[in-house]
Amino acid sequence: MTTLRLLALATLLCAGLVAVCGQAPEKKNYIHTLTLADRVRIVVYQEEDLTSLTRIDARGRVNLPLIGEIAIGGMSVVEAQGAIENAYKDGRFLRNPQVTVSVEEYAPREVSIQGAIRTPGRYTLPIESTLTVVELVTKAGGLTDIGKGSAVTVTRILPDGTRKVFTVDVDSVIKGRKDSKTDDSTLLLQPGDIVYVPERLI
Repeated sequence: MTTLRLLALATLLCAGLVAVCGQAPEKKNYIHTLTLADRVRIVVYQEEDLTSLTRIDARGRVNLPLIGEIAIGGMSVVEAQGAIENAYKDGRFLRNPQVTVSVEEYAPREVSIQGAIRTPGRYTLPIESTLTVVELVTKAGGLTDIGKGSAVTVTRILPDGTRKVFTVDVDSVIKGRKDSKTDDSTLLLQPGDIVYVPERLI
């Protein structure tokens, strides 16, 4: 009985500590977005003649047996697998295709940062990991004395060729202000992003 009581007490104590201290926030899982010049292997289960090893072209497309060109640039691996499976089904080439997409070789993944930053230039994104705007600012030596960290912009070219600009309040993120309205999704950089730090008016 003593051993059981001790185990029960230990369990309650651990539960109490978790309730008081809280759990550490989980880090978002990295999801690779297929990009131009990624070299991908596409395998259709039990259809060896449909296996392809190809690069995503400048339009975000690959050319596959039977179905021809299909756009997968800007998709995750899972989304690309689904799109290819649907193409084989919609074209009535296969009844129940099972497609596996894997990245054999990653395209160069770079971003640039300019403006009121101590070390402007181009920086390589880590493979199968993420880099936030705040991490890039730190990597580039931090803001200059006249850098306006509350209005850092990220210019991104979307897969359809359109341009989108995000404004990120880096100051609030660094200082942990609760009133920050920064959307976490805009902080994760993608290949080709251009980050610009404006100057404060003095």
